[in-house]
Amino acid sequence: MSTVVAEALPRDIALRRAFSVYPTGVVALAAQVEGRPVGMAVNSFTSISLEPALVAVSAARTSKTWPLLRAVPELGMSVLAAHHEPLSRRLSSREEDRFGEHAWRASDGGAVHIADAALWLTCTLHSTFDGGDHEVALYEIRDVSVFDGVEPLVFVQSRYRAVAPPAQA
Repeated sequence: MSTVVAEALPRDIALRRAFSVYPTGVVALAAQVEGRPVGMAVNSFTSISLEPALVAVSAARTSKTWPLLRAVPELGMSVLAAHHEPLSRRLSSREEDRFGEHAWRASDGGAVHIADAALWLTCTLHSTFDGGDHEVALYEIRDVSVFDGVEPLVFVQSRYRAVAPPAQA
């Protein structure tokens, strides 16, 4: 039997804690802007539709990076791999150079993809919606590269995790 203890927390903290129990992948949104790579990490990513092929992301309205990425003609989305935790932290920071020494490649249209990721998507903006303190953006997928065998990075309860195979009996 389990016991639930209700804490008197401010609503925003209680919601953050509640939402943190849902595991999510970590996705790098990135593109070349004025000849240099610009990127950010998000965990608000989901598939929406197969026809047309759409995914959704959301970004905080306070982000200084999001307006730059929203304006590009082609955006790269990379599902980060389990070993990308340091890169994810860097992409989530306010550092000027968020890529450091990590390898990446750019498409002809300027989408930036992270080397050694589990998935690359090349996307174009389809539409945006009001999402309260976030903007929700739907992106149409133009190109897909799946890298089988690459374990994704997972974020749950405010911590990074890796997907592990079930224990052998």
